[in-house]
Amino acid sequence: MGLNLDEQKAVDRFRKAVAEPSMTQLVVLDFWAEWCGPCKALTPMLEKVAAEYADKGVVLAKVNVDEEPFIASQFQVRSIPTVYAVFQGQPVADLTNARTESQLKGLLDQLLAKLPIQPVGVAPAPDLAPLIAMGEDALAAGDGERAAGIFMQILDLAPDNVEVLSGLVRALVAADRLEEAQQVLDGLNPELAADPHLERARKALVLAQDKPEDAQLTALRAAAAERPADHEAQFAFAGAAFAAGERDAAAEALLRIVAADPAWNEGAAKAKLLLIFEAVGLEDPWVSATRRKLSTILFG
Repeated sequence: MGLNLDEQKAVDRFRKAVAEPSMTQLVVLDFWAEWCGPCKALTPMLEKVAAEYADKGVVLAKVNVDEEPFIASQFQVRSIPTVYAVFQGQPVADLTNARTESQLKGLLDQLLAKLPIQPVGVAPAPDLAPLIAMGEDALAAGDGERAAGIFMQILDLAPDNVEVLSGLVRALVAADRLEEAQQVLDGLNPELAADPHLERARKALVLAQDKPEDAQLTALRAAAAERPADHEAQFAFAGAAFAAGERDAAAEALLRIVAADPAWNEGAAKAKLLLIFEAVGLEDPWVSATRRKLSTILFG
């Protein structure tokens, strides 16, 4: 970079004292000198405000322009005191004219509202998206137990994340652990319980309540096959089939009802299909394909 040894050492000191902390915090950078009277008056105020804002991620760094002339020149310091706010290695505001506590606090509040400052002592939030995707992939593959295990581990990192809670409930449903799924929902505080993300999980749990014993499913399947025009038989089999994991068979039975009589039982077959779509997920390819079949029946 064409720097001499002293300049390289100055840059290294600045990097450790200012640049690195500014990656996650807001550094108030004060250029001063021993002979500067206004600097001595300003420093106590800067120290006081920085201490009050420490838990918000604000730190104070001081550069003596006589000891670090190279750094002062890089910031084009023409007079002192000169005070900058530095974030991620770059000056983001000139605080020099903030000579009172209220003025400085007002400027800091504005910066803190705009910048992703990391408060001291608070670890950055983990990126949950890849972990959630892993759980959803396990669910899509039909492995409810593995999906439940993944979502439980993510829940330790983010206990109030509604996407994770929804995934866990749906995974428990897929693993036939319905009581546990209900307990998760029942244990939510009112604010979390009202979040729309959990509607899909609730609907999955409602549909799973229809899961029959093997013998009962066999009987319902036989009745539906023997009486294809019997809407009651088709509807009963559809609910049981979906709860047992046979969503194709369930959809076919419900589509037969809609094709024969869309208004049957106040549109119960269509309503059941829509409930299934929401429980599976509207972005799911199977849902998209089945919705097209329903639209073809209804609208030609």
